[in-house]
Amino acid sequence: MAVTSTAHPSTGMLAGHPVRRIGFGAMQLEFRKTSAEVRESAPAVLRRAVELGVNHIDTAQFYGDGTLNRVIGETLHAERDNLVIVSKLGAEHVAGSGLVAAQRPEQLRAQVEANLTSLGLQQIPVVNLRRADTAPGIIATGDQSVDLDAQLAALSDLRAEGKIGAIGLSNVSLSQLQQALPAGIVCVQNMYNVLERADEPILQLCLSNNIAWVPFFPLGSGFPGQPKVADQPDVIVIARRLDVTPAQVALAWLLAHAPNILLIPGTANMLHLAENVAIESIRLDEEAMSTLEELV
Repeated sequence: MAVTSTAHPSTGMLAGHPVRRIGFGAMQLEFRKTSAEVRESAPAVLRRAVELGVNHIDTAQFYGDGTLNRVIGETLHAERDNLVIVSKLGAEHVAGSGLVAAQRPEQLRAQVEANLTSLGLQQIPVVNLRRADTAPGIIATGDQSVDLDAQLAALSDLRAEGKIGAIGLSNVSLSQLQQALPAGIVCVQNMYNVLERADEPILQLCLSNNIAWVPFFPLGSGFPGQPKVADQPDVIVIARRLDVTPAQVALAWLLAHAPNILLIPGTANMLHLAENVAIESIRLDEEAMSTLEELV
């Protein structure tokens, strides 16, 4: 593995907690799996992630039927005081309809309660409100088109009650983040990667307000039709030159791009898990950074 010139810190801050900048996104542990398969395969990956030093776990009650959260709670029970577990709100599974928006304040409260039960926690360190105004993913319509201030008021009440530690946002616009700042936002999860940087102004606002930026789809492959960063010829050339994988190049660029970026790459593969954690030691040289910056 090549170690070259562009340095970056290996730790960051999330809701006042120091965390490794490489966290773990749990969604892949349940992706297209049955509850029995999740219970069989997920614990070993979760334990290995913690053994490798990961202390930031990202999940959601609406990943599957809640089984994944229960497995996280059971598997990591002994380590939970040393972990920052983050869960997402704003959607739910409905029989016959699949994943639908669940944006109303009373639904957000119910989701917090469900997360507390399934994860076995007295308090969720951070919850991210996943807005459903724009793609990718579900779009809120009808009574699910809820004012952001009403949602933030509900989450602020839950924070005051001690059921959540801090509030984050996901899939928000610049104006929405500006509107939410007085509520005390600790992180933002938006789509962002070396090929998709439309939200750079939001990232910069987060940086100036000490808010963690936690990009989803960091490899650009979340939905059909989106280009995959690891397939880009320039990325492949850099990876070969530095003796790393194209995915590692893409993730290392994110770490080098801004100090408030925290990553939560997800995988159910032990090898990929180790490769993801190893990104902290990869330093992209000036030639690589220049090439990557010009990809947009």
